[in-house]
Amino acid sequence: MDKFIFTETDIDGVIIVQPHIFEDNRGYFYETYNKQNFEMGGITDVFVQDNESVSSKGVLRGLHYQEKHPQSKLVRVTEGKVFDVAVDIRFGSPTFGKWVGVVLSDENKKQLYIPKGLAHGFLVLSEKAKFNYKCGDFYYADDQRGIMYNDKDININWEDYCEGEFILSQKDTQNPTFKQYIENGR
Repeated sequence: MDKFIFTETDIDGVIIVQPHIFEDNRGYFYETYNKQNFEMGGITDVFVQDNESVSSKGVLRGLHYQEKHPQSKLVRVTEGKVFDVAVDIRFGSPTFGKWVGVVLSDENKKQLYIPKGLAHGFLVLSEKAKFNYKCGDFYYADDQRGIMYNDKDININWEDYCEGEFILSQKDTQNPTFKQYIENGR
């Protein structure tokens, strides 16, 4: 397990993964994923899909989840920097409604593991960011759901990381509140 450091967060199942970087005068090398090491670190998912997005500074994506086909995710940034957030939306969880956030960048090479049952979002802090993520289930467009990124009950401090107006998709400006999520039972 010397290839990775797995750090648990305040939300059960959310893990920060720090790879060991091998550097010399030629450059660097590191593993981004190793099934055996990840299983020893508590991440046992079978990932079925890899995705990549590119976004510009101020783009905020989220808070997203899938209802019938929940996805676990292993996320990382290969270019630029983002503030990445996971929100516990698992009914009955002791941390229901709580969030954790971590800065992911091409420099720190950290990854964030987000188990099934959590909502996910990120804010781009650099001029451009290339965001990569493995998913534990396939993407189903008709199953995509969201919670308002600036919900007052969840109270994520996005503004501490980026000044100015956020750039959102039309869909993300119309997500329900966390109270509506609770009232609907999803």
